[in-house]
Amino acid sequence: PPPLRHVKYSVFAEQPYFAEIYYRDTDPPNWAEYSHNPYLYSPNIEVNVGPDQMWTMDVWLANPEMWAMVVAGIAGESFATPNLHCVLAVDGVVVKTGQGPKGALCSMRNW
Repeated sequence: PPPLRHVKYSVFAEQPYFAEIYYRDTDPPNWAEYSHNPYLYSPNIEVNVGPDQMWTMDVWLANPEMWAMVVAGIAGESFATPNLHCVLAVDGVVVKTGQGPKGALCSMRNW
């Protein structure tokens, strides 16, 4: 099997907010298995984030170019715009950043 690579996900917001975050923590065996049940490979967490309150997660993936992904959005229905940011680093190198008023997606692959 290919060696595992260190993937670090980070999420923060410009305004304190309760965010919903999905991230990929396991390489699916193939696209069909992933498509059948994507949430099996993409845990969900709801956390408080802010300018001084960053959420981070370290995972190990064999193929981060294909599977590394973190997406953050506002939890529940809200008119708030906390301006969420995400950062995706592989083996200590930032490879993707994202930002949006209500959500952010960081992935090396186009979804």
